[in-house]
Amino acid sequence: MNLPNQLTLARLVLSIVLFVLIAFQWYLAATITFIVAASTDWLDGYFARKYGMVTVLGRILDPIVDKVIVCGTFIFLGSIAGSGIAAWMAVVVVVRELLVTALRSFLEQQGKDFSAAMSGKLKMLVQCIAAGLSLFYLYLLQQREGPAGDLDEITAYAVMITAWTAIVLTIYSGVTYVRAAMRLMS
Repeated sequence: MNLPNQLTLARLVLSIVLFVLIAFQWYLAATITFIVAASTDWLDGYFARKYGMVTVLGRILDPIVDKVIVCGTFIFLGSIAGSGIAAWMAVVVVVRELLVTALRSFLEQQGKDFSAAMSGKLKMLVQCIAAGLSLFYLYLLQQREGPAGDLDEITAYAVMITAWTAIVLTIYSGVTYVRAAMRLMS
């Protein structure tokens, strides 16, 4: 139970806290919790690689926890009107994650390396930015008493742009992984 694995477990606990905060509509606290949780994903990978602390548990647990926090957040946001994340977007994210996980599991059982590609890492980054901005936008909407301000409008556009970019990257990286899996299977 080294530091990277502890950070991964902390991210899992934070994802549960995050989902409770979203359910209670405490969007500022949810935004902060999401940012902290997403940051631990970078930290655990950094420590694992830099200090040679990569473990079998970490290789299994880290991607599962990533999927819990990203898919869970997209599912919650997809159910909230005005979040900028449509329900179908959450479905695209979840389907891609299930597909890639199944392919990775199958190929690694065959002894083949099916490591994360750069498109998958970029996809994760943009998904996190979109989710974080969406949570912040919901907070801004809660605080609004009058007409929309400049920050509201800028944030709404940022959510729209990052959400659509995340979906495009999700589909692109899914196709990339399917092609790579087909090459490995043939």
